Amino acid sequence: MKRSGFADERFGAVADAFSRNFAEYGELGAAVTVFVDGRKVVELWGGVADGRTGRPWAQDTVVPVFSCAKGLVGVCAHLLAQQGNLDLDAPVSRYWPEFARGGKEAITCRMVLGHRAGLPALDPVLGFEEIAAWTPVIHAIEEQEPLWEPGTAYEYHGHVFGFLIGEVIRRVTGLTPGAYFRRVAGEPLGLRAWIGLPAGEMEGRARLVEAEGRPRMPGPDHLLTRIVTMNGALVFPGLDEPHGWNDPALLGMELPGAGATASASGLAGLYAAAVSGVEGHERLLTPDTVTDAVCEVSSGKGWLGFDAGARWGSGFLLDSAFRPMLGERSFGNDGAGGQFAFGDDEFGVGFAYVANRMIGHGDARAGRLVEAVRKCLAVVS
Repeated sequence: MKRSGFADERFGAVADAFSRNFAEYGELGAAVTVFVDGRKVVELWGGVADGRTGRPWAQDTVVPVFSCAKGLVGVCAHLLAQQGNLDLDAPVSRYWPEFARGGKEAITCRMVLGHRAGLPALDPVLGFEEIAAWTPVIHAIEEQEPLWEPGTAYEYHGHVFGFLIGEVIRRVTGLTPGAYFRRVAGEPLGLRAWIGLPAGEMEGRARLVEAEGRPRMPGPDHLLTRIVTMNGALVFPGLDEPHGWNDPALLGMELPGAGATASASGLAGLYAAAVSGVEGHERLLTPDTVTDAVCEVSSGKGWLGFDAGARWGSGFLLDSAFRPMLGERSFGNDGAGGQFAFGDDEFGVGFAYVANRMIGHGDARAGRLVEAVRKCLAVVS
């Protein structure tokens, strides 16, 4: 495997781990970026971006990163809270009055960010075009009744997370979440990360492939499948089918719960900007805002009875056995293909790993890289 890029000599272990991933986990194409205190100390990429043509992965290659999108949305929500424009503990209906229907009047943004709102999936079966149009999803959320008493249990909210918090962002700012993210972070910081990939970026993106033996989804009526596919409207994992995750029509629409497309540098740059600032910009999130984000909201068994070991703060995964990071100030999100990005303001780290060979949530590739970062920091500090 030809590897390109650089690693600061103090972070050579990250480069070694990146190379071993290709040798031991069958990587097709991948990239990893690490910032420390606003300075890029690792930027590596290698392999193939498009297995059909052999096109190599480039420094700026972007790839679908699935639920890493929740990190973009979470940063936006906390920015609005930090500015005093959004109270995460106020009822959602303060900003979106129609939301209060169906017994949802007490649901807060923090319940949604912590997957405790009782709205992991929607009852209506919406078509692909309806989902792309945004408003039909919002109307369905308004009419939806919670599956449990809000605040009393949690279960992963998948796509609803993004549409619900995204509509609050739209009500507060007048911009959909993808547009708001680009205005406050993506464009000012030059980040190659989008919720809704522009047409001009489609040709150079990496194409996803599915690893052999990847676990299958349960049947179409199972709640987990409904959460991930929006009742079957979005094919998963189906990649090259219409409405699959290599389909430009899907990648170009705003799916703020699971539809981001980004480079490793773009995702790591966002978290670095959040926790330390980059390139002369002040940090996006203050220490108090990070403290609020990393307070545990949910953990243990979800409503479906599974306990993967994950811990959730307000909008982000926290350091846990499921996703080991650097410590109690770490916060991030991962993607269905094994992609992972996080920040930590104690260590000043912004980290991201992306790949186009989909193995799964929590597979060992990103964890191996994070462990290498952890060891390098122990040497440096």
